[in-house]
Amino acid sequence: MPQPNIILILADDMGYSDIGCYGSEIATPNLDRLAASGARFSQMYSFARCCPSRAALLTGLHPQQAGVGHMVANRGSRAYQGYLRDDAVTIAEVLKGAGYQTLMSGKWHVGGELLGLNAADWRPGSPGYPTPLTRGFDRFYGTLVGAGSFFYPRALTEDGEILSEYPDDFYYTDAISDKAVDMINDAHDAGAPFFLHVAYTAPHWPLHARPEDIAKYEGKYRVGWDALRQQRHEELNSLGLLDPAWRISPRDADSHPWAANAQPDWEDLRMAAYAAMIDRMDQGIGRIVSRLEALGILDETMIVFLSDNGGCAEFLAEDGHVNRTIADLPDGRPVRVGNRVDLAPGPADTYMSYDLPWANASNSPFRLYKHWVHEGGISSPCVLHYPALINEPTIIHSPIQFIDIMPAFAELAAARYPREFNGKRIQPVEGESFLPALTDANWRRQNPLYWEHEGNRAVRIGDWKLVSKHPGDWELYNMIDDRTELNDLSASEAERVRTMSHLYDNWAERCEVRPWPLS
Repeated sequence: MPQPNIILILADDMGYSDIGCYGSEIATPNLDRLAASGARFSQMYSFARCCPSRAALLTGLHPQQAGVGHMVANRGSRAYQGYLRDDAVTIAEVLKGAGYQTLMSGKWHVGGELLGLNAADWRPGSPGYPTPLTRGFDRFYGTLVGAGSFFYPRALTEDGEILSEYPDDFYYTDAISDKAVDMINDAHDAGAPFFLHVAYTAPHWPLHARPEDIAKYEGKYRVGWDALRQQRHEELNSLGLLDPAWRISPRDADSHPWAANAQPDWEDLRMAAYAAMIDRMDQGIGRIVSRLEALGILDETMIVFLSDNGGCAEFLAEDGHVNRTIADLPDGRPVRVGNRVDLAPGPADTYMSYDLPWANASNSPFRLYKHWVHEGGISSPCVLHYPALINEPTIIHSPIQFIDIMPAFAELAAARYPREFNGKRIQPVEGESFLPALTDANWRRQNPLYWEHEGNRAVRIGDWKLVSKHPGDWELYNMIDDRTELNDLSASEAERVRTMSHLYDNWAERCEVRPWPLS
């Protein structure tokens, strides 16, 4: 079989039930179409936060092994240095060794911390500040940092050049899609197979969206988050992605009933803006798929779509950086930061999030959110389209993790995962290729699944998951009977808790996991 093209698409802070083929009312016809002739994984797991998930996805290693055990600040050890380690290799570096063109459009955010608003203070490409171009990608268009304006993004670069001018109609999600299409055209002309990583920032806050997209959803969410959670749960059941025996988790204790909401019109607008961001991302994915079709290479291209963590319940802060990284608009207008009921979300001069109650709906039917390693924080939709291995639409229920992407892509590309690279001895890959699952319904991952982020920790062995929300005690759930994590069996299964927690401790020591909070 000839080497296929590979496209890895990643959404940012999008919940499990936020696209149509995973139970959503949001219009995502292009992703739905890929799913209708491909595979959906019901138990694909991220690592609970953007930077750790991206580091694991790119390297096939756990976040600490990749150097991004927390975020991009250097916390004084190789497991928490905030940028990709040089004893890890990226998918781009591995596939490039097999003759692939390697391309990226979108968010990087695994290359150290870029401080302040002044580009003169940035050091991309220097030691401690790797960029896609220094970690195996031939071309890169996108942002080196995390969240930011969709109309005037910070740290936007193209092939090493920092960009500061934006067309009047600039919108970052569209630009990511359009550059991806351009890269596909150029790669096809060059003749070699390509690996393209499309890393959107949608629907991460701020709630920035085009007015025409928001208008499509305005009024749709006046039903409220309680009804929306139920609707999505029922749709997930009918789609066969969940077991109907699993009860929906209760409304989060930090939320409140929709009926008690004092600002229903404004809340409707916040969720409408969030939906609009996902809708616009799907439109861009449609342009990518259409370009593949026009070139006659859709069927020889594997497309994988994921989200880097569960829905985000942050009110509007991430490590306190928001206010120090927002500049005034080019015309001098200040950006009005905060979830203010006197402002409509969407325009460039606002900076809002959709907040915990709506995130609770995004993660329906699961508990908790981004940051935590209960199911709501780590469960990602996963759509895979590749007709060469998928003859009919299927749902794969075997649990897999982001670290399984690297070995699957290497196997597909007939690429060698190196023992040494650039004179450095490379850590063995931790993931397991999931490709057998595409043709064998009985395939199961051999090794346990592990997580740790900000002291939140978990280990899953087969049908059992041991999990703790920092600083709480261990909880134990049987994931066949209770994936929504409502019936804690730790008291009646004390020996199983001891065995699994011992495995977790050994893993944490091996991966140099440090206690939270970090010193």
